[in-house]
Parts: sequence; C-alpha cells; structure tokens
Amino acid sequence: METIRNAMTIDVEDYYQVSAFETHVSRDTWCARPSRIDRNLRRILDILDEHGVSATFFTLGWVAERHSDLIRELVRRGHELASHGYAHVRVNRQTRQAFLEDAHRTKSLLEDVAGVAIQGYRAASYSIDDSTPWAHEVLRETGHRYSSSVYPIRHDHYGEPEAPRFAFNPIPGDDAFIEVPISTIDVRARRLPCGGGGYFRLYPYLVSRWAFKRLNHIEGVSGIFYFHPWEIDPEQPRISGLSAKTRFRHYLNLARMEARWRRLLSDFHWDRMDRIFLLPSIAPASQESV
Repeated sequence: METIRNAMTIDVEDYYQVSAFETHVSRDTWCARPSRIDRNLRRILDILDEHGVSATFFTLGWVAERHSDLIRELVRRGHELASHGYAHVRVNRQTRQAFLEDAHRTKSLLEDVAGVAIQGYRAASYSIDDSTPWAHEVLRETGHRYSSSVYPIRHDHYGEPEAPRFAFNPIPGDDAFIEVPISTIDVRARRLPCGGGGYFRLYPYLVSRWAFKRLNHIEGVSGIFYFHPWEIDPEQPRISGLSAKTRFRHYLNLARMEARWRRLLSDFHWDRMDRIFLLPSIAPASQESV
C-alpha cells in the first residue's frame, strides 16, 4: 500500500499579528514592534531540513514585503509559497470587492518577491464561511487553484461545522478549484479538531498522534496540520491587557511546542499541499463528503 502523506503547513505571521490581538495591537503599530519572524522562520526551515520534509508556507504579504530574502530562501529550500492575505484581515469582515483587491494584491506581491506562481490561499482565522459565499469565486478569479480556509468545527472565533471534512469543489461546475479543510475526526457523533495550532499545544501529544493515525490508517486520507512561527517561541514579547482566555490560548505550552512538532515530523509522512492535493485529483470518492 502506498504511504499516505500529510500536508505540513505554516501560517507565516508574527506574534503580534494574530486575530485575537486585534483590539490590543493596532496595525498602525506593527512596524514599531520587535519582530521575531526571521529568527523563528529560519528555525523552522532548519528543522524541516533535518527531517527531509517539504511544507507549504501561507504567508502574509506584509511579512513578505519586509523579509523578501527570507521568503526567497524558503522557496529555494523546496517549500511551497502560498498566500495568507496581505495584513491578516478576516475575509468575513471584508466586502467582496475589498477581498478581491486584497487577494490579487497579495498574490502579485508574493510572485514578484519569490519568482514562483502562487496557487494556494488560506484565510486569516479560517474566515471563509457561510457568510462569504463569494469568497471561493474570488480566489478562482484571481488565479488561485486551491484554498485551505475552512475549519469544519464550532469555535467562538471561526468555524463552519456543516462543511465537508475533506477536499471538495466549492464552486458548482468548476472542478479546477478545491477547498481543503483543516483536519478533524468524528468520534461518537462529535467532531473534534486535530489539525494543529492551539489544539496541538492543548492536547497531550498521544492524542494528536492517535488522530493522525486514524486519518491515515482507518479513513485512508491525508491530514492537514498547521501552526505559526510564534508557537515555537516561548520568549516572545508578551502583549498586555489580554483576557484570561486569550492569554491562555496564545501562550499555553509554547515551551513544549518544538519538541512535540519534531515528534510529529518523525511519526508521519509529510509534504507540500500542492503535491498532495493538486496531483492528479483532489481526493478519492470517500473524501468528498462528511
């Protein structure tokens, strides 16, 4: 049996750019804050090299403008560069026209910086949902081939729990564009998130390993894992004034994240999004519905 590869993805944004900090950190102050992205991203690139893993980096245009050498370096090392929008604005807080302009601007910027075609897009905070029925059409119109912007769970900041769990065609009659949701598992009529981020830091590592084994060996599908460069950086500057819930979610187990991620890299097979989902078809028939 062919080994199932999972998609390793990194959302390239700095610690102060997360959506949960929007009311505490104005975008106007981003340039004045100490940046950690260069240090953290180079650390991630070196670890991926150690494990022989290629990944997909969903990158903010704002970051690419200021760290162009670093973006070219990740492409040189064999990774896929994809779009995360320009300044981490949620899609469901934009008009259709504003989103079109942002998607086009960021794709063009990334392509100019790195000299490669940009095929993938991931929305800030998984903010493509039932309130943005035009979003996938806009991405298709701006030349993207896939999105990984839906998290089919219930969450107070994001989520579309009725969405399919696996890769699907979101535009009727258009088989050339796909949405690849973040991984979940269904257990006793409950859908549980297992695709990374804060959940990976919250769960004991054995829970995450069990979930990916279930995806690969029982359901026979590729999983999607994501995290952010700031999650391997326990020494990052602290943001003041956060609620207890936001503080808990952001800073939980940062010191343990790198070791856990290394175990995940060793325990499973990984590759870029485009190599898994764009060649030659989006998914076996069993992946097309919940």
